[in-house]
Amino acid sequence: MELSSGRVSGALIVFLLCCFCSDFGSAIDTITASRPIRDHETIISNSSIFRFGFFSPGSSSNRYVGIWYNDDNKSAETVIWVANRNNPLNDSSGVITISEDGNLVVLNGQNNAVVWSSNVSNPLTNVGSARLLDSGNLVLLPRNSNGSIWESFQEPTDTFMSKMKLEKMLQLSSWKYPFDPSIGSFSAGIGPSNIPEVFIWNNNRPYWRSGPWNGKAFIGVFDGFDIVVDNQERAAAYNLSFKFPNNLLSYIVLDSLGKLLQVNRVSGKEDLEVGSSYPATECDKYDRCGGFGSCYAKEKVFCSCLRGFVPKNVEEWNRGYSASGCVRRRLLQCERISRNGEVGKADGFLKLGMLKVPDFAERSSVPEVKCREQCLNNCSCIAYAYDAGIGYKKDMKVVVIVSVVVGVVAIAICTFFLWWWMAKRKAMKEKSNMPQLQDLPVFNFEKLAIATNNFNLTNKLGQGGFGPVYKGVLQDGQEIAVKRLSKASGQGLEEFMNEVMVISKLQHRNLVRLLGCCVEREEKMLIYEYMPNKSLDAFIFDPLKQELLDWSKRFNIIEGISRGLMYLHRDSRLRIIHRDLKSSNILLNEELNPKISDFGMARIFGGNQDQANTRRVVGTYGYISPEYAMGGQFSEKSDVFSFGVLLLEIVSGKRNTGFYQDENSPTLLGYAWKLWNENNISALIDPVISDPPSFQSEILRCIQVGLLCVQEFVKDRPTMPTVVSMLNSEIVDLPTPKQPAFTERQNTFDSESSKQLRKSCSVNYVTVTATDVR
Repeated sequence: MELSSGRVSGALIVFLLCCFCSDFGSAIDTITASRPIRDHETIISNSSIFRFGFFSPGSSSNRYVGIWYNDDNKSAETVIWVANRNNPLNDSSGVITISEDGNLVVLNGQNNAVVWSSNVSNPLTNVGSARLLDSGNLVLLPRNSNGSIWESFQEPTDTFMSKMKLEKMLQLSSWKYPFDPSIGSFSAGIGPSNIPEVFIWNNNRPYWRSGPWNGKAFIGVFDGFDIVVDNQERAAAYNLSFKFPNNLLSYIVLDSLGKLLQVNRVSGKEDLEVGSSYPATECDKYDRCGGFGSCYAKEKVFCSCLRGFVPKNVEEWNRGYSASGCVRRRLLQCERISRNGEVGKADGFLKLGMLKVPDFAERSSVPEVKCREQCLNNCSCIAYAYDAGIGYKKDMKVVVIVSVVVGVVAIAICTFFLWWWMAKRKAMKEKSNMPQLQDLPVFNFEKLAIATNNFNLTNKLGQGGFGPVYKGVLQDGQEIAVKRLSKASGQGLEEFMNEVMVISKLQHRNLVRLLGCCVEREEKMLIYEYMPNKSLDAFIFDPLKQELLDWSKRFNIIEGISRGLMYLHRDSRLRIIHRDLKSSNILLNEELNPKISDFGMARIFGGNQDQANTRRVVGTYGYISPEYAMGGQFSEKSDVFSFGVLLLEIVSGKRNTGFYQDENSPTLLGYAWKLWNENNISALIDPVISDPPSFQSEILRCIQVGLLCVQEFVKDRPTMPTVVSMLNSEIVDLPTPKQPAFTERQNTFDSESSKQLRKSCSVNYVTVTATDVR
């Protein structure tokens, strides 16, 4: 009897478990009051397309509630909707549930405070559940009836899905930054006009517009968007639906830079494909060149006035500020008659194409001839446009009327072909001046802007003569360093392309790795591997960080730099002279291994070439060899001199140009030479090195090598292969150094002025890569 009872109990337990599992399995896309979800729990749509729950964007620790594609192959979630975008949780205590008043709410688990609510004013008490649909729509459903009480598609964030309808009062709003879902500066939606038109606004100011709807398409959008306008559901209301390819999981997103992107997600593939993008060019932006202005994106100067017009404000126009636009050279006939009775030549029209009609256009369904006639008879109408699908009569000031001139069409055609020929010639000339970069990846500007949070100052790693350097994170999580050419920099395209050509052909563990470049119009950038410990000068000259570099680490850095230079001089496919070796151009990776960077000033030597001359001496004061500074001659030995200065700085922890220990030793080189002559060279060793006795002979050998490298005459300096052998003790007996360069005080200054100079220099640690030395 007991056995039988046990079997019945076991069967009952199994039955109950099966019922529970069955119920749970059928409800994975649903939230109820009795079945909330907590942080790290999610619900998934019926076909496993979308997931809803808590997430943290990028490296942020904030917790948001949102919907994203349920694709485990992607390196990061593609979020299509966020609930609490301006009110994130700062811990993982959050709960999503149905409240007592029938709203979907996000609660702070610490105090049960409402972080976000669907906020339906009268949701009824019969709300049954919240369900995630395969369309990506989250809906609040009643318990015993059809329809929905609330849906996320009616409160979009930055993304427009295929089955969503964008009504006139609904708008997309961008994320503030790529990893910050809070509301950004840009919004998108249907404009206020009675003719449907899509706008992007920047802080409520028009930033881009699609052009008005002509019955078939938006006349300023030429590809990518297949749009259905439905004004049947409610009078005077327009609902926009976007059609996407059937085999793609696609969406339209307004990104943090203000671009409206059509993104295609190919099922089973990891990469996202960006289709159309608006604004497509600089000229696509709203009112880029002002009234009666014409914009051409491929020209260096974007804006020009239409034929028959001149800049309204010539001074502003010449400074590149074209917002004031252009004005007509002479009045229209109707204006001349009304002002002074002058009749003159009759007015006519100049036909212009590839233009958007203004957003204040008036729609009229009349034949083109009638439209033209009505405009000529109305002095306030100065242009008209006609589309094959529908006619428009417009009181506007962009497409213009000009006086009829004999041969105007022929002149316009000739002008166009002349411009086309000149533009093509200019493009071919620029192309011939650009090096071939077949093996180097090219990044687009938008991807780098996203990676660096729009080149945010918080991501700035440093500033050099070339321009600022920013930390960035690509979509796959890879950290990069983006070196952006400053427009105010003394360096230009020549140095930029020189660095690209040089370093793209080099590969060594002690040279920084170039990942790619970006050249788009005025923007020129280099993308390097990210070095988390930044540059060597941040360690050896920082009183707090100096202690992190014991002698073993310092010697490893010295040895790494020497091997990198030897590779440049002797072992690479090209013979490279760096010409700007200094502590700020030595980067350190996670293990504090050194990598030589900044090849903007480097020169390639021929196989039999030993030295070269230049009229423009570039480099950094304190590291430049005497023959280069005084005579413009440089060779391998110029880099050897710079290496010697750098070696002595690493050993001593002191700057060459900021060191004034003794009145007779205005530089570190002079002080080292003084100690050498006094047989007290060990006094040069950085006192923070905790283990000098164990490595005394090795440290003293390095100092002697450093002094040999900074000899005044080229013939007295060793080559880099010899330096490497000296450092590794392969050469046992080192030569005795002679007096280094730059060790004696110049007597051309009086004592007082010299002191003033030393005081001013001792606190100025800023170096400029492209300084002209004389």
